[in-house]
Amino acid sequence: MLSIIAAIGQNNTLGKDNQLIWHLPADLKRFKKVTLGHHIIMGRKTFESLGKPLPNRTTIIISRDKNYHTDGCITVNSLAEAIKAAQKDENPYILGGAEIYKQSMDIADVLDLTFVHQAFEADVYFPEIDKNIWKETFREDHFKDERNKHDFSFVKYERI
Repeated sequence: MLSIIAAIGQNNTLGKDNQLIWHLPADLKRFKKVTLGHHIIMGRKTFESLGKPLPNRTTIIISRDKNYHTDGCITVNSLAEAIKAAQKDENPYILGGAEIYKQSMDIADVLDLTFVHQAFEADVYFPEIDKNIWKETFREDHFKDERNKHDFSFVKYERI
């Protein structure tokens, strides 16, 4: 199984200037719980926005630069190579960015999303979710509070 995990604002916004636009501690906590012990696949820019490999996960970075290397990570040159590098994991996660999400929408089995219920200015967007291909199988709604400044929902889609 191959899962895409992302946090998305209204109008499919993902980020701006290679950064997330919002800070939701509940989403970060859930992200950690869900991805711990798994292979996480991301593009170079997404990795550089994180700044380092995430603990207790195998980080696979996709870069067109054949000389790109970061200690503690596996570097590959395509999504296909990344999936092959993660083949021992029963459920690797695609972490982005936008281009990697776009490439993986046709092959992913699950979309594990956090919808942030607010519009944001962005320069990168998540691909449209075709409801003829994806079925919502889980939803958990949350209201903003003192730690999480926006209403949000955890939503899971499975390929039909």
